[in-house]
Amino acid sequence: MASKITDLKAREIIDCRGFPTVEVDIWVDGEFSGRADVPAGRSTGKREAVELRDGGKRWGGQGTLKAVQKVNQVIKPELLGLDPTAQRKVDELLCELDGTENKANLGGNATIGVSLALARAGAKTSGLPLYKYINSNAHVIPVPLVNLINGGMLTSNDLEIQEFIVMPIGAENLKHGMQMCYEINFILHDLIVEKYGKIAVNVGDEGGFAPPMTGINEPMETLARAVEASGYADEIVYGMDAAASHWYDWEKGVYRMEGQEMSREEVIEMYVNLCAKYPVGSIEDPLMEDDFEGHAILTEKLEGVQIVGDDLFTTNLKFIKQGVEIGAANAILWKSNQVGTVTEALDAAEFAYQAGYGVQVSERSGETEDTAIADFSVALNAGQIKTGTTRSERTGKYNQLIRITEELGPKAVYAGKNFHRPI
Repeated sequence: MASKITDLKAREIIDCRGFPTVEVDIWVDGEFSGRADVPAGRSTGKREAVELRDGGKRWGGQGTLKAVQKVNQVIKPELLGLDPTAQRKVDELLCELDGTENKANLGGNATIGVSLALARAGAKTSGLPLYKYINSNAHVIPVPLVNLINGGMLTSNDLEIQEFIVMPIGAENLKHGMQMCYEINFILHDLIVEKYGKIAVNVGDEGGFAPPMTGINEPMETLARAVEASGYADEIVYGMDAAASHWYDWEKGVYRMEGQEMSREEVIEMYVNLCAKYPVGSIEDPLMEDDFEGHAILTEKLEGVQIVGDDLFTTNLKFIKQGVEIGAANAILWKSNQVGTVTEALDAAEFAYQAGYGVQVSERSGETEDTAIADFSVALNAGQIKTGTTRSERTGKYNQLIRITEELGPKAVYAGKNFHRPI
């Protein structure tokens, strides 16, 4: 006899930045079977699924009681009695109940909470860990993209580029890679204190340092000094999340870097020069989110460098197809809450793979203790995960990956230099 969903409950909880978010619990055959917390972004693309927030004075308008109510009063009655392993069927039902392209009715924070909780319940019902429930052939352990210097929307400094990252592609395994990254971070701490003072090692939303830097050269030079001093220079490539939409002047149609106006061509040349000087492995959102043509030009110019579309694609199949048609970027950033259901996010990854694109699984700046993205990075055999640095809601994902590595045993393969397309 097939198992059935017997109860569903959402509540308002708090994310790592102190803002409310949604948590969903699900019961199968009368037993508690799954829980999911919903992350939230600060640096968001305009094509993302809509978060339903309360408005008003309470919690500065950021409350999520409306989304909680949508789960408890609108979604729950429709799901009772359904098979918890029917992920696609339930996710399609959520899309039908919402009836909009961007989850504006129910709220993407409501639908993804239900969808993720369902995936966990389906895994428990099937007697499998989440990563293996999603993909029985899951075996690739991702390279971590560890964000050591923060700027942009993640901090209160003036650094335009949002993340400066190290990627331990030469590590023996994930744990060795984490050791490399944190040893580099220790050295970076001392370099920043030496030059800018101890207040400069305060951290941003994702745990990276937020020193008083600007531009692209100063942070890269400082990070490279730390890497050289660590002895791991031959085992590391660099990554960046430029989040260029946030330093693009939408009224004038120019980019602003260190007080200077820059054209698209000048920004592209800036990246070309940077990649000639440093071993850059990955650049996310190098240009503003509507510039598909510019992303295609940069992808062609920087052959061998991964160009990742986040705000460009928002894990949405429609926009990924648009990019693939003209060769804009060569990888997608994968965030299930950007699109609103697990099934839609998995379909986006599958299409990206078929098109020859990479898939980089990512956290949000407003994270929770939920470690689901660690499981999804392995389930997708993605080869790469971006989940911050030193805060516990970040390290929790790395620790889950260490546990998964142990569970897989000799089947586990660290993506290493093949992070872009490990299989």
